[in-house]
Amino acid sequence: MRILLIGYGKMGKTIEELALAKGHEIAGRISHSSSEKLADFNAGNTDVAIEFTHPEAAFGNITYCLENRIPVVCGSTGWQQQFTEAVALCEKQQGSFFYASNFSIGVNLFFHFNEYIASRMQQYDQYAVQIKEIHHLQKVDKPSGTAITTAEGILKSYSHLDNWALTDADTTCKLPIESERLENVIGTHVVRYASAIDEIELSHVAHSRTGFAAGALMAAEWLPGKKGVFGMKDLMNL
Repeated sequence: MRILLIGYGKMGKTIEELALAKGHEIAGRISHSSSEKLADFNAGNTDVAIEFTHPEAAFGNITYCLENRIPVVCGSTGWQQQFTEAVALCEKQQGSFFYASNFSIGVNLFFHFNEYIASRMQQYDQYAVQIKEIHHLQKVDKPSGTAITTAEGILKSYSHLDNWALTDADTTCKLPIESERLENVIGTHVVRYASAIDEIELSHVAHSRTGFAAGALMAAEWLPGKKGVFGMKDLMNL
């Protein structure tokens, strides 16, 4: 496959390493300083694009790919307020769009178990639920997209909570999310159910970026030839 890497930071370079090892071709590498080169790529020279950039750039990159018939896999977070627009554009263009806030197989199993546990725990109101996420200092968005997806899974079962909120804000009737940024942390997410007498935790700790990159590459191999909007539940049959 000819893969276009939109975003050539740590994640893009890890994806490149895995892709080359599997015999794929890198059609191009678009970094923040070479964003104008995106115009050189189209369905004739690119089989799929993998997009990992900043929140302010993601929607524009996705739009370009969909308008130019390039199947696009996106892992950027912090731009979800425009997700509905991306879905509408994909449908209009009859394109191929795959989005995940986290491509790790382990994290997506974490999402799956999180929803099940929340569906069982909501009947025990002595347990207060909250989320904690920790990432490296370079991560721009706060809370993480993974934490937001985790929160959305819990909110499906907790009808008395109308949304999530960072713990430094008013969390009345909100699901609290605590966010930390520390040196040399890839990504840690914890869901805690705490009562006066005990606590229950579900956690995922990433030790490297390889799991995220491998999942993104798997999605890129799976997407071409399909039409519509997809996510990790489709890929993993969850």
